[in-house]
Amino acid sequence: MFVTVLIAAGSVYYFYFLPPKPTVAKIPLPPGSVCDSVVVFKSERKLLLYYMSKPLKTYSISLGDSPVGHKEKEGDEKTPEGLYSISGRNPNSKYHLSLRISYPNEQDKLNAEMNGYFPGGDIMIHGLPNSTGFLEEYYVNNDWTDGCIAVTNEEIEEIWGAVKDGTPIFINK
Repeated sequence: MFVTVLIAAGSVYYFYFLPPKPTVAKIPLPPGSVCDSVVVFKSERKLLLYYMSKPLKTYSISLGDSPVGHKEKEGDEKTPEGLYSISGRNPNSKYHLSLRISYPNEQDKLNAEMNGYFPGGDIMIHGLPNSTGFLEEYYVNNDWTDGCIAVTNEEIEEIWGAVKDGTPIFINK
């Protein structure tokens, strides 16, 4: 109940008291586009799809509630940094589609073990939480995940079609 009231109050504040951000025309990827790598710039909140070293499209992203630094353990709300791959997909996610990122890799597991904690997992690129599309502006303009990379529902549908399992993803600071 408290969380619902908090979300409602935040939404009222956000929609009525903050100035609107300028809108940018969204040009869709050409049908059948396939990328061969994904690059994320956490500090810029950008995800880029590449094909043959040329950028296909850039997306604005949201990250975890504590986005600075590399993910080290479960619950730190950080997005990992480094080279990973897309290791699977979930069309029935609690978010609108999700692409699994291969975190933790062997180095992440070793670091966590050496420091006495669990590295966590379930790091995804995904859309918005199901049945909360009416809050899209909030989600798009804030970091809110537990370490995942989030885009709009329309964007994850486009990314879903262009990114195949096994595609490398490099996540930068």
